[in-house]
Amino acid sequence: MSPIYLVYPNFLTFMDKAEKSVGKLSGTVKSGYFTIRLTDPSVERGAYIKVKHEVYGWVLARIEAMRRFLDDFDDEETMAEARTIGYRDGRNIYFPKTPFRPESEVFRADTSLITSVLGLSQSSEGKGIYIGFLEGHSIPVFLDVEKTIGKHVSVLAKTGAGKSYTVAVILEELLKANVAVVVIDPHGEYRTLGEENDEYDLMMKYGVKAHSYADVLTEYAVNTTINEGAKKIALPSTFDLMELAEIMPMKLGDRQQSILYNVLKDLEGRQYTLEELIKSVGEEPNPSAWKVLSGLESLRDSGLFEGNPIDYKGLVQPGKISLINLLGSDPQIQQIVVAKVVKDLFDLRREGAIPPLFFLIEEAHNFCPERGFGDVVSSSILRTAAAEGRKFGFRLCIVSQRPARVDKNVLSQCNTQIILKVTNPNDLRAISQSIEGFTAGMENDIKQLAVGHALIVGESVEQPLIVDVRVRETRHKAGSAVKKPRPQETKPPLERLQRKPRRRRNPFWDWILRLFIREKKPQSKRKAVKQEKSGDKPAEDDVSP
Repeated sequence: MSPIYLVYPNFLTFMDKAEKSVGKLSGTVKSGYFTIRLTDPSVERGAYIKVKHEVYGWVLARIEAMRRFLDDFDDEETMAEARTIGYRDGRNIYFPKTPFRPESEVFRADTSLITSVLGLSQSSEGKGIYIGFLEGHSIPVFLDVEKTIGKHVSVLAKTGAGKSYTVAVILEELLKANVAVVVIDPHGEYRTLGEENDEYDLMMKYGVKAHSYADVLTEYAVNTTINEGAKKIALPSTFDLMELAEIMPMKLGDRQQSILYNVLKDLEGRQYTLEELIKSVGEEPNPSAWKVLSGLESLRDSGLFEGNPIDYKGLVQPGKISLINLLGSDPQIQQIVVAKVVKDLFDLRREGAIPPLFFLIEEAHNFCPERGFGDVVSSSILRTAAAEGRKFGFRLCIVSQRPARVDKNVLSQCNTQIILKVTNPNDLRAISQSIEGFTAGMENDIKQLAVGHALIVGESVEQPLIVDVRVRETRHKAGSAVKKPRPQETKPPLERLQRKPRRRRNPFWDWILRLFIREKKPQSKRKAVKQEKSGDKPAEDDVSP
């Protein structure tokens, strides 16, 4: 008996260490997609799984959709649709050329396989943008800084999905990476980067420490009455003809542009103020100068060109962030500020006069709208910066809650997209047109994302990833989508979930019950009246209770 006793515990140990199957492949199996009959009720949509291929070994896949139903025997079954991701061989990820064998066992993917195939293992060892955890796992996701921002990036979401929160996380990481950052902030949302976060439980969960970036943050504003503590922004009054013609409040004809050209040519080569420009135009004898004069006076009255002009070399410094707070200013004034600042910084960067920078534009649909939604003074220069900026180290970040209203040429230039929850069909269509290889599965993911979760696609990741964005190091502005612990109920529900109905009674047993058990029926009123007229007393069994 002793030999059996010695072997038995070892057998139990082996069984404990063996992986537990969560289901089997069902039906027709294709190399890209397959169906699973699940046996583990804890498996959720979005879970990473693995299947053993007879040639390629373990292959990673992801569950895209799930459904529950009753089979022919009234037993509940759960079926899942999975998408094959691939397997890693050396430095590259390969897609299996032949499908899996039918009825193959399916297992939960282990951390090492996930990090290897998704390309997360190397990123976590080095420095990068710590964006959060892979959804459903405690695997940190790091994005390479240069791959993420080098060829422009977009952050898109519906209102309240956590867009500004995600942007703030990215800004914190870029400052730690010594990147020069300039932010167009229409609502003053990012001034709290100078204040520490106090959500200690969440920070412990994500491995984050509270931090303030007040020492590297400078805030500029058009309206310093509303935005206390901000520096008054004054724009340089030096222009070229096309720039000045675009920011004028009215469209100039050929004659007016000719007058401007002659005046600017006379002032070329020296610093001049807007007042001097107005004086020079006023000296022109041509009557067409009056329209030019009226436009220049409107620019002067805006107050944007009063005082000492902003020092662009001080605005753009490695490891520092400059906020241009536009809260409380007129939309047309905001557009002039964006047009002038982008034009000047782009020219300076092209000349090598300032270091490479990350230029972020919140509410981008107001500054580079899609044709058909209007044309504003900042549209032209932003199209140019999107098309040519990557060559000169002028990295754009387009942030919007209305992707359909952003210029499609600008949006399509962003090689990394960070997309939070979006449900509007027009916005989803605009996103799909800007992403190469966009699939129906991605669209479903985007529509069902929880607040604070983001789909990341593009050059910064080897495979599309859904990330639970980490908590901020800095305080978040009240009134926006705030990072909170997400309980189980926020998980996406099963598609086409059918409630399990009560089991139908067997007709045979119903017939048996009716045959042997006769129910007592209450006496009707008509029968009671008839008995009363005849003088008969009803039997006790006929009396209703």
